[in-house]
Amino acid sequence: MSELISPLVYQLGIGAIGGLICGYAIKKISKLIVILIGIFIIALIYLSTQGIININYQALWNTVAGWLGGAQQAASWLVGIISVLPFIGSFAVGFLLGFKLG
Repeated sequence: MSELISPLVYQLGIGAIGGLICGYAIKKISKLIVILIGIFIIALIYLSTQGIININYQALWNTVAGWLGGAQQAASWLVGIISVLPFIGSFAVGFLLGFKLG
């Protein structure tokens, strides 16, 4: 029984600590990314209203739809994810705590 508990505790501990660090960092980085995207969109709108650039919205929507099509391939990863479920669970809890603290 102890040979099962020790690796499980190790996975849970490392997952929680790693999740906490990643959650904190991702929240801080995501704030910066959102600000940069907002500035970029405002610049595009300004340039478009001034007639400097012309935005092809049909091509933009086709590109976004192509990116979302890759989500169907993610279902095949399910088998690999199940094998590391304890790590993922503790990582998720640590991630949420880090995200909340960030």
